[in-house]
Amino acid sequence: MASANVKEFTDDNFQSEVIESDAPVVVDFWAEWCQPCRLLSPTIDKIADEYGEKVKVGKVNIDQHQKTSVDFKVTAIPTVLVIKGGEVQEKFVGMTNAGDLKAAIDKHL
Repeated sequence: MASANVKEFTDDNFQSEVIESDAPVVVDFWAEWCQPCRLLSPTIDKIADEYGEKVKVGKVNIDQHQKTSVDFKVTAIPTVLVIKGGEVQEKFVGMTNAGDLKAAIDKHL
């Protein structure tokens, strides 16, 4: 991951890092073999760097952390969720631009 501000979310830490977070969380479900996921990665890095401490940003590798992917009914990747208060507030499936993501995040700050 290019940005130090992008966390790795796993089946083991998802509850504490995402569900119990006081801040809004942006979760990018991705896989190594997914070309659109790779194309979205710089946008996710940019969001993480721009929002800093105000928003937690991280990725879930669906091949390594299938339980979380199933729990959130991720059927296509990339899928990006904005979660606040343990609930999904926004969902983007497929390629998403930074402007749309920022607008969704800003609604929940």
